[in-house]
Amino acid sequence: MQIQPYLFFDGRCEEAVSFYRDSLGAEVVMLLRYSDAPPGEADCPGGTQPPADKVMHAALRIGQTQVMASDGFATGHPEFKGVSLSLTADDDAHARRLFDALAAGGQVQQPLGPSFFASSFGMVTDRFGVAWMVIAGGQG
Repeated sequence: MQIQPYLFFDGRCEEAVSFYRDSLGAEVVMLLRYSDAPPGEADCPGGTQPPADKVMHAALRIGQTQVMASDGFATGHPEFKGVSLSLTADDDAHARRLFDALAAGGQVQQPLGPSFFASSFGMVTDRFGVAWMVIAGGQG
């Protein structure tokens, strides 16, 4: 069994995919736009149709994990509350590169540094509102 995060960027998915490709080395495994669906198959609840150029479904491979993404209803108001993505780096230098890349245009919640449970740990919310915990040299 697997659990895979599915992030709804509410109109900014393509921008987010590009950002994660550049900052985290994400590989785009699949990207479908609403225009790729047969007529009537991409309607949202209530019968509304998202803009044809928006992302209906994307799959990204980040390291060994697949993260899915979409523009969802494409209303321009993404919300990511009550969840963080934990990103395990190879070493402290790698953690620094990942953390700094995610922090560009975002907001640092806890600066990256040593802790009692890891040689590097920090928390950042990226420019899209997705919360990340970056860790290296940890116990779990």
